[in-house]
Order: sequence, then C-alpha cells, then structure tokens
Amino acid sequence: MNVQLALTGLFGFFWGGFVTPIAIRLARDYQIMDHPDPRKIHKNLTPRGAGLALWAGYLLWTLYAVSDFEALRYSATAATLVFFCGYMDDMRSLSPFLRLAAHLYAAYLVVAPLPMPFFSRTLCFFWIAGATSAYNLIDGVNGLCISIFISSAATLCLVGDVSFGVAGASIALGVLCWNFPMAQTFLGDGGSTLLGFLFATHFVSVAAPVLAKVGLHELILLLLAFGGVPVLDTLAAFSRRIINGKSPFYPDRGHLHHRLMELTRSPFWAVACLILLHALFLAGGAIVYARLEVLVKTGSRL
Repeated sequence: MNVQLALTGLFGFFWGGFVTPIAIRLARDYQIMDHPDPRKIHKNLTPRGAGLALWAGYLLWTLYAVSDFEALRYSATAATLVFFCGYMDDMRSLSPFLRLAAHLYAAYLVVAPLPMPFFSRTLCFFWIAGATSAYNLIDGVNGLCISIFISSAATLCLVGDVSFGVAGASIALGVLCWNFPMAQTFLGDGGSTLLGFLFATHFVSVAAPVLAKVGLHELILLLLAFGGVPVLDTLAAFSRRIINGKSPFYPDRGHLHHRLMELTRSPFWAVACLILLHALFLAGGAIVYARLEVLVKTGSRL
C-alpha cells in the first residue's frame, strides 16, 4: 500500500509538472489570458491554463480509483461541470449567478447520495458550493490557492481519504512549480474553483459518517475549521461589501492577501502567513474531528 501511494504521488507530481506546459500552450493559442489591471498584482499578460492539468489529472486518478470508491462517479461528473463552467468564464465572463447555479448543482450531485440527515446534508450542500467559490476568491497571489489546497488535501489523509489526499496534493504540487514564485501560468477560474470543489467534496464524503451524527454546533465548527482561510476570507469579503452597500460579488482589494501585502510589502510573506494560518485551522479541525470520530464510534454522548 505504501508503495502504491508513493507511486501515485510521483506520478501525480510529474503529471502536474509535464502537462501544465501543454495547458499553457493551449491557453496562448486560444487567447485564454489574464490581462493586467489596477486591481490585480501581476503586470504581464499571463495564460490561465493550469486548471486543465488539474482537471485531467483528477479524471485520470478517478479512472484508477473508481473501482474502490463508487462515489467518484458523482464527484468526477460534478467536478467536470465546475471546471468547464470556470474555464468558460476564463474565455468569456459569465454571470456570477450562472456560475453559482452550476456550483450548487454540482454540490447537489455529491451530497444527494450521502446517508445524512436532511439538515446536515443541506448545510454540507451549501458549504461545498461556498468553498468552491471561496478558493476562487482567495486566488489573488502567486501560489496561494494551490498551496492552501495542498495543505488541505494532505489533511484529508488524517480523516481517512489517503488516496485522494496523496494524489490531489501531488498533482497540485507539480502545477505549483509553474505558478510560484514567478507565475508562468495562473489557475484561472476553472482551476481555482475546481480545487475548492474537490477538497470540499472529498472532505464531506469521507467525513459523512461523523458529520451525520454530530450536533449543529460541532458540525458548524468542523466546516469552518476545514474551510479555513478561503471560507474566512469569503465571509469577511461578503460582509464588508454588503455593509458598504455593494453586491457581495463586487471585486475589490480588501481580501486578506491584499491587506497582508500592504502590511509586509511582500507577496511571498503574505502567502507564507496565510498558509500558516490555514494550517492552524486545519490542525484544529483535525483534532476536533478525531475526538468526535471516537465519540461517534463508541456511541458516547456528544
């Protein structure tokens, strides 16, 4: 088993590293480019193709693992919907409400088969859709979104989803080589929303037996902890915009990474601080989850 995981990790890393240049070439050929503007950090025209390598790598891993995990049929279909919705938005801006509808439908495809009470299922449904958008909103600095996903995927190994944790983290690590510290490509909306969706989906799927048994407060605590920095930043951004009388989807430079870059004068240290903060969220969530899992398995009072 350890040899299989090692081979999966190596293959995933090289897949991400070698397929990303192909995605970059396609993005250049079809003009899927990110143009500089005053709200953005980068100064050069940059291809948005990296999400293609992540999506193709996930589908390839799914073909390998689906015989052991039938639920991957649902997650792969839903992930494809999320990716192509974002990839189309990279080509030509789509309505945020259309994208939200796609994220909600994709989340429904995943949570509908899970054996959970109605209320817990509903909360997880909205959390998956929210985390999908949250990873997109946090993708404002080179390496930030991918690094947050890598740490989140690695944490899945602690809650029982070792196969995807290794595969997802290794593919993303291969792509990271092209995105940090100097970005030769960006994830684009297709890549960033895909990462958020994949982590949220796999967490809810593997943790469903525990999430279905815990109380409301424990469920909210787990979802907030494992949502980490992306979810925290999104909640803060939406609250700030609504208070200021603007649409929650209105773009601005008030995100956590923007504030940290103003404070540290360095994109690198802004990314490092946010990854550390996210790791603390994940560590706290993993500790709480382990305790709740023991209580659920022993039938103790929660």
